[in-house]
Amino acid sequence: MSTSPLPACFIAAADANDALPLHLVDRASLPAWRDAQPTVVSGWVQAQGFDGSPGTVMTLADGEGGIAGAVVGIGDPLDPAGYGHVPMSLPARAWAVTGDIDKPQRQALELGWGLGAYRFDRYKKPARKPAQLAVDAGDGSLGDTLAACVRVRDLVNTPTEHMGPDQLEQVACEIAERHGATIKVVSGEDLLTENFPAIHAVGRASHRAPRLISLAWGDASHPHVAIVGKGVCFDTGGLDLKPADGMRWMKKDMGGAAHAIALAEWIMARKLPLRVTLLVPAVENAIGPNAFRPGEVIATRQGLSIEIDNTDAEGRVVLCDALTFAGELQPAMILDFATLTGAARIALGPDLPALYCNDDALAQQWLDAGGTERDPVWRMPLWRPYLRYLTSQIADLANGGPSKMAGSISAALYLERFVPAGMPWAHLDVFSWNESDRPGRPVGGEAQGLRSAYAMLRARFGV
Repeated sequence: MSTSPLPACFIAAADANDALPLHLVDRASLPAWRDAQPTVVSGWVQAQGFDGSPGTVMTLADGEGGIAGAVVGIGDPLDPAGYGHVPMSLPARAWAVTGDIDKPQRQALELGWGLGAYRFDRYKKPARKPAQLAVDAGDGSLGDTLAACVRVRDLVNTPTEHMGPDQLEQVACEIAERHGATIKVVSGEDLLTENFPAIHAVGRASHRAPRLISLAWGDASHPHVAIVGKGVCFDTGGLDLKPADGMRWMKKDMGGAAHAIALAEWIMARKLPLRVTLLVPAVENAIGPNAFRPGEVIATRQGLSIEIDNTDAEGRVVLCDALTFAGELQPAMILDFATLTGAARIALGPDLPALYCNDDALAQQWLDAGGTERDPVWRMPLWRPYLRYLTSQIADLANGGPSKMAGSISAALYLERFVPAGMPWAHLDVFSWNESDRPGRPVGGEAQGLRSAYAMLRARFGV
């Protein structure tokens, strides 16, 4: 079923004849494992002071100047991140896990290994190759899972010059061709004639035309899921210009689109019995003579007028047209992903995406999946009295306001205004970035809430 080959950090078990043994232990199991080893091994482990702490690795000597194997310290055995340190800590050769580990732990190990071996190598050659893990062929799910996570990382890590609206369109077209999906792109002035005025307003100042990328796949008889992703390929802040430190990493402001694209591609690769509509409003928030201005009132597809309080709150403006269009399709559910607010990072930090949802059952399913997959999200309230922070005296709604209170909540409330009443909808305000280098989580683009979103969809629709 899989369309995604395994990366080079894996080797087929049948081809791993010279693989060295890899032992997995934790602090509690280390003494029993150590005591069962030959004297030379147990003595070596004690001499090195290895205690099985999470994130540790030690190679074992064979007494002749070679390597007899290695032992790895882990914490939560079902957390892929707990294995992320291993492939770049071991010598770059084949390894095979010893002993019996159950399927969930093996899946966590293999996923963590693949994520830990990842390096963005488009412009810079990696310093070394990762170690290889011997794996069975399986059903191909490992390759597809890794491909989805790597898709997000690669898209976010690519600089805007090579990942603008036109390149996002190209990626979507390649995916559509590979999986037999249909695609339509509305760009430039056609956005006005086809009634996507808010997308046009945000992107009109760039030399690269704004566009709405729409991909459709699946059988009409299957449950229909609309997946929307914020595709602001670079965000200067517009005329309300960001400071330099705030603008430095704004190539990642299309992280929501990266997640939406990866999730849709994953569903198609696994041929889940779902009908998918992927919508990516792709723009650059640039500065130019025709840039949209603070104080302007712009039209939206839904018919609401929007006063621009701040041109740096542009993500919600492009999303409102896409969400309106998604609602017109009458799907069973709308999901949107967006690097929407710094306020969400202040509230929850870089690792926890903020989940807003108008359906308690849907929210709980995503939370449950986050726990099972070790890919957490954190539910935040749609506290509707905070709509007062988006009041305009001359338009139906403002895209911001003078208060710094509840910035993430008010942004989600803005989006909710463009979702049909009663239609299940979830919005993930996601950072899409690792700001520090950690095992399995290198600095740069990151998939967050992606694996749990996929698991939630499978649970919700029984697929």
